[in-house]
Amino acid sequence: MSVQVRPTYEPLNELTVLDVVKPLDFFDASEQNQLHVREIGDGNLNLVFHIESATSKKALIVKQALPYAKVVGESWPLTLDRARIESDALLKEAESVPHLVPKVLFSDSALAVTVMEDLSDHVILRKGLIEGQIYPQLAEDIGTFAAKTAFYSSDFYLHPFEKKEQVRKFSNPELCKITEDLVFTDPFFNIETNDFPAELQPDVDRIWNDKELLKEVAQLRLAFLTKAEVLLHGDLHSGSIFVKSDSTKVIDPEFAFYGPAGFDIAHFIANLALNHLSQNAHAKEPFHRDSIQSYLLQTIEKTWETYRETFTQLWNEKATDPFAKTEGVLESFLQKTFQEAIGFAGCEIIRRTIGLAHVADLDSISKREVELFYKKTALELGAKLIKNQRKLTNITELTDWIRGA
Repeated sequence: MSVQVRPTYEPLNELTVLDVVKPLDFFDASEQNQLHVREIGDGNLNLVFHIESATSKKALIVKQALPYAKVVGESWPLTLDRARIESDALLKEAESVPHLVPKVLFSDSALAVTVMEDLSDHVILRKGLIEGQIYPQLAEDIGTFAAKTAFYSSDFYLHPFEKKEQVRKFSNPELCKITEDLVFTDPFFNIETNDFPAELQPDVDRIWNDKELLKEVAQLRLAFLTKAEVLLHGDLHSGSIFVKSDSTKVIDPEFAFYGPAGFDIAHFIANLALNHLSQNAHAKEPFHRDSIQSYLLQTIEKTWETYRETFTQLWNEKATDPFAKTEGVLESFLQKTFQEAIGFAGCEIIRRTIGLAHVADLDSISKREVELFYKKTALELGAKLIKNQRKLTNITELTDWIRGA
């Protein structure tokens, strides 16, 4: 992997992207004039190109950050430095979990470009789950990813000077502000960017006027703003994970920053919970619905257990913190992480239901009255998790609540 700095930025297209790729010698000279280029990006913030040799079928991905959010347009400018952060985050994650992230082949900070391995043989997790697919390795892989990237970036392992340098390196104020607004602020107030059916207005009003709920959200927001505990992916939902039966790849860490340890795993759990709700509408047969819902709850449980066990093993073997051997310190940290994760998950569930950026799990339900029912249910579940986060002591209590919803 090499880093090259070019003098000026300009958005790439299906022709100019080849000027980035050809000098990398990824493709043989005989293939250079037989490359097929497709723009495949369907996200809000970037251009994504798939480039494939017509002869060898070798392929790679070129991702370029745009200086604005596509979902809004040029009126919402964004920093191009997020491309550098994404590339650096993938490289940092690869130090501890190389099998769980795409390989970075090249990056150019001025062009805001990252070139990485092609994952066309995988599918986006959200799509697979909506279709009722099951991925046996998912829980262990995500639990391992979250635990290892957290531990190796924490004060429990790093020298204080190195930790503070990493916090500086991954300072990501513009994208953190997006998360602050879309997850912790806008859904809980009458903001025009919120997006929900008019029939949900009474349910939304209850959220906006629930003082106990708002107090808890304020504390979660403060934790997000102030707790630089570990390096986070920052947006670990089911649209940021590629899967196949024997492989998991976590992608798109452009929201990476140092934050509270429970944040990433919370978003993963919240998106599985939303899919669990939606299976009541998506599954064609009751037996298949019960099977996929059981799998989702087991995945939530195993993800947390893998996280806890992996973090504990790393703590026992490699922690450098002077209090690492003090009884109860690790247990207290993990319990606080777990309880905050429940609260963060509640915020994610609510924002994905009434905020600016929804999830296809709920929005693709074909019958209007069914969609409304499960969106109301999602709002109730999200509020319950936020208000009761400190009452739950183990992961099965959480899955019982999701099952009950």
